[in-house]
Amino acid sequence: MTKAVLITGGSRGIGRATARLLGARGWSVGVNYARNLAAAQDTAAEVERAGGHAVTIAGDVASEADVVAMFDTLKQTFGRLDALVNNAGIVAPSSQLADMDLARLKRMFDVNVLGAYLCAREAARRMSTARGGAGGVIVNVSSAASRLGSPNEYVDYAGSKGAVDTMTLGLAKELGPQGVRVNAVRPGLIDTEIHASGGKPERAAQLGASTPLGRPGTADEVAESIVWLLSDAASYVTGALLDVAGGR
Repeated sequence: MTKAVLITGGSRGIGRATARLLGARGWSVGVNYARNLAAAQDTAAEVERAGGHAVTIAGDVASEADVVAMFDTLKQTFGRLDALVNNAGIVAPSSQLADMDLARLKRMFDVNVLGAYLCAREAARRMSTARGGAGGVIVNVSSAASRLGSPNEYVDYAGSKGAVDTMTLGLAKELGPQGVRVNAVRPGLIDTEIHASGGKPERAAQLGASTPLGRPGTADEVAESIVWLLSDAASYVTGALLDVAGGR
């Protein structure tokens, strides 16, 4: 039977690459987006061309009402929920903490921390065997920044991803007995649009050259790790923080 997954932030970058790869595996994919409907529709079309099924689902992960509606839409469309790729996240222009205003900090933590927790909560409510679900998998998209700290760039972003790591560890222990595996991938310098949103479109290429592998990673490479964690091949993996960072 075809499995169904919700991918938050699925309209670009790692989310899009993961959606496309799952489509090739025959999955039904909910492509969540916050504002760019055209990009989400492009992702959905890629999923369909790859052999899967897709639906676009609007919603801001920082809004509880939006998150609940996203999960309800996926279930109404595909009749089931087997997995969550908790991917939606933002970054802001490089800055020292002393120069960050409250609005930036609040939005960063609202999206990257509260949003991730709300999505994980809704997935747990629906997939936990203790709550009538059939089990499932959550893959949180963290960042190597959580262990590097991102000084002079985005210590707020790094801190938000540290919270995702901690949530992954705790939730894996909480949901393991309830049939749900929880893991995280921690991408490093990956060549996606997120760097441009932080004001440094060439950041991945420039810094990627200094990694042990000598280059930035690609969204497809991260997607391969996410899809493996979602698969039965990773059936004994939970509570893992998997670095996909070229050795950085």
